[in-house]
Amino acid sequence: MNREENQSNTPHRNGFFRTGKQSGKAESVETTYSEPERETILPAKGSVDVPFLLITTALVLFGCVMIYSASSVYAEQYHDDNTYFIARHLLFLLMAVAFTTVIVKFCTPLFWRDFSYVLFGVSVVLLLLVLVIGVDLGSGAKRWLNLGIFTVQPSEIAKLALVLALARFLSRHEREILSNARRGGHFRYGVMCPGIMIGTIALLIAAEKHISGLMIVGMIGIAVMLLGGTRWRWILGIAGAVFAAGCLLVLVSEYAQARVMTWLYIEDADPLGSAWQTLQGLMAIGSGGFFGKGLGNSDQKFGYVSQPQNDFIFTIVCEELGFVGAFLVLGLFAAFAWRGFYIARHCPDKFSALTVYGLTFKVVLQVILNVAVVTNSMPNTGIALPFFSYGGTSLMLQVFEVGIILSISRYASHRKI
Repeated sequence: MNREENQSNTPHRNGFFRTGKQSGKAESVETTYSEPERETILPAKGSVDVPFLLITTALVLFGCVMIYSASSVYAEQYHDDNTYFIARHLLFLLMAVAFTTVIVKFCTPLFWRDFSYVLFGVSVVLLLLVLVIGVDLGSGAKRWLNLGIFTVQPSEIAKLALVLALARFLSRHEREILSNARRGGHFRYGVMCPGIMIGTIALLIAAEKHISGLMIVGMIGIAVMLLGGTRWRWILGIAGAVFAAGCLLVLVSEYAQARVMTWLYIEDADPLGSAWQTLQGLMAIGSGGFFGKGLGNSDQKFGYVSQPQNDFIFTIVCEELGFVGAFLVLGLFAAFAWRGFYIARHCPDKFSALTVYGLTFKVVLQVILNVAVVTNSMPNTGIALPFFSYGGTSLMLQVFEVGIILSISRYASHRKI
């Protein structure tokens, strides 16, 4: 066997994908995961992954209940209607479900592959527009585009676009990434090109002074690169660069510095100012006890936890439903992660696998970071809890991403690897 053949038949070094099979005494290695080809993918005959669908449905419905419970007082006070937020939330949810049903039925892995670069380009344009005509919605940072009827946060679209674009690129150049070639090999295709993709999105988000967005984009990108075959030494280098960029952003942003100092010295921070939200959230979590005060019986939502239907909604869950409710929420997200990774492991091609891994990891990462923020394990950086925090366009994107996973599961659910 010559050197070229030996390289092309080398199994994945990182062990995330099985690339070979053994027959008899002679070992024959074949590529199981590759970029989907039009002539090899047939119309889906399998059904969607039912456990994943049920888990997501439970999360969405649980989120609806908690949004109404957490927002009713705030909505009555500021909008004279205690159903203001839940009504809008349900409207966005119904629109998202209707649209997602269509994509689950008709979209294939080939469609998502072809759509990936288009969405990536659109997300870059939207991020550039934010720098020119963006609005801050009272947050002090311009991160949204006002489309009249509703607002859009392009950084959320960019996260999805990055996962799809990286999945397409890494699956297309799998052979080069796993090769030992110095030129046109693992560095160019496994490090430089995907690094440019991540860097482009990260730079535009950093220009918005959006530290949490920068952190999430960096972590998602690194995770997909690792799963795609990029070697550990480069992964560690890129992770260091992302961390350094985050630190630099903190140094040049007084707003970010204030958040970090409040976190580090919470006992010395102003309890009626910068530390108010964090301290009230911790009080809500601690007062819930084991079984909670009962659904709808939160005291902290009466003006103590500001806008409790948003990033700090998990504190209201803990106060009203106690440890049991918090455990149930985190248990559902753990089940979401387990089933999402299960689908990814049984995908028919590498693009599909990387897409499902990346989108599942995105949700899990945001859950971990949100819980870390509300428990003061990290600075308050404004990270929403998926399916629970109020936000029309973010909810629609989350449901849309679930639809992508379910559409791919139609090809993966009946495939045993």
